[in-house]
Amino acid sequence: MIKIYGMSTCPDCTCLEEQVKGNNKYESIDIGLHVKDLKSFLKLRDNNPIFDEAKKMGSIGIPCFVLEDGTVTLTPEEAGLHSTPASTDAASCSIDGSGC
Repeated sequence: MIKIYGMSTCPDCTCLEEQVKGNNKYESIDIGLHVKDLKSFLKLRDNNPIFDEAKKMGSIGIPCFVLEDGTVTLTPEEAGLHSTPASTDAASCSIDGSGC
């Protein structure tokens, strides 16, 4: 099963949620709903260099995908999904307008 860490208030994440709805290959984890899920994500984010660039840019690093083999990626296509179309308001979740 592929884990997807995200938030219901993130446009990039909600686009993906629509793609995985009803597909038991994916587990969506909303880090904004429970502190244990936020802590799980932060532990992953704090200990994985895949997030270094996102942190430099001031981004959260969601959506985040943990593949079945344990590989962590920030690229939806590597999890078998499609990125958010450029025409959506994906930058709305960042204070500076640069995205999540």
